[in-house]
Amino acid sequence: MATNAAVAAVPPRTGRGWVRPVLSGLVSLALVIGIFWFFIPQFTSLSAVWSAIRSMTWLEMATLALLATWNLVTYWLVMVTVTPGLSYRQAAVATETSTAISNTIPGGGAIGLALTYSMLGSWGFSRSRTSVSLVVAGLWNNFAKLGMPVLALSLLALQGKPSGGRIVAAGLGVTALIVAIVLLGMLLSSEAAATRLGLAAAAAVNRVRRVLHRTPVQGWEKATVKFRQRTALLVRARWLWITLTTLISHLSLYLVLLLALRHIGVSEREVSWIEVLAVFAFARLLTAIPITPGGLGIVEVALITGLAAAGGPRAQVAAAVLLFRVLTYVAPIPFGLATYLFYKRNRSWRRAPGQAPRTELVPESA
Repeated sequence: MATNAAVAAVPPRTGRGWVRPVLSGLVSLALVIGIFWFFIPQFTSLSAVWSAIRSMTWLEMATLALLATWNLVTYWLVMVTVTPGLSYRQAAVATETSTAISNTIPGGGAIGLALTYSMLGSWGFSRSRTSVSLVVAGLWNNFAKLGMPVLALSLLALQGKPSGGRIVAAGLGVTALIVAIVLLGMLLSSEAAATRLGLAAAAAVNRVRRVLHRTPVQGWEKATVKFRQRTALLVRARWLWITLTTLISHLSLYLVLLLALRHIGVSEREVSWIEVLAVFAFARLLTAIPITPGGLGIVEVALITGLAAAGGPRAQVAAAVLLFRVLTYVAPIPFGLATYLFYKRNRSWRRAPGQAPRTELVPESA
């Protein structure tokens, strides 16, 4: 009965359901073509970029490849930490497949999320267990994305004579991060606090929806209470490991960029590691806006222009950024395709719903 009612509540899809994804794909394609065919040639010559890449030794290429491989492994660490009962091999298949989809398809993040639900469900994880793991991982990932610009601005403010603008920006960033952490602490502290936060969030959203003449949202207080119940145990037991694995993952990605710059020939004197961190951190924030798959094109422009403005030679900066994106954006795509084919063929991990291994961190109600 409930299933039929839920299906009936979903509005029927119209024949124009293809318009939005097609338009999104065309916009993404236009942006990518404009950036790689017009921006980079105007910024520097492609021959100079290729010469900078070819100047690297085999040892430098090998160390970069090893660090990029380690960066992929860090995603598995996060997934295993937030999903009790999940093996590292399963985490590798789930994360690499969803990453490949996110990097190739407009709106691929949502498709990758749905596929992750499907994968974990076929391995016996309930939807509630999967939801808890993905929500917690997403929260910590956003904390890291907010925290890295704050850290970078703070370090830049302490370099030399800190300007008033840098100090104000760093202070505002630290305040925003502290407020976010405090709100999460309140959310997990008690059901009453979770209810108040849910009601306050719904009231704020409904004020905006009234202006837009939309129907008000309902039930947010129940959703926040349910989230609190299902995640409090996991967060209290593993918050330190979740934080450490998330930071390791973000810092590993940053180190791939930093090492690419140094191997290409951009010295510490030309662009310091703190300046690289600042440009990297703010470029990562742009990926929160799903304009192109994985921020393709947009991230490259942000990194190249930011690092060049910091003092890096144009050709070497462009070469390092393109090499960084090949290793961290392009290379995972064929790997993700391989893991997806493995998932489709492998039946040994399949379990009935709710039969995934349970631990002391998985309540029976989950």
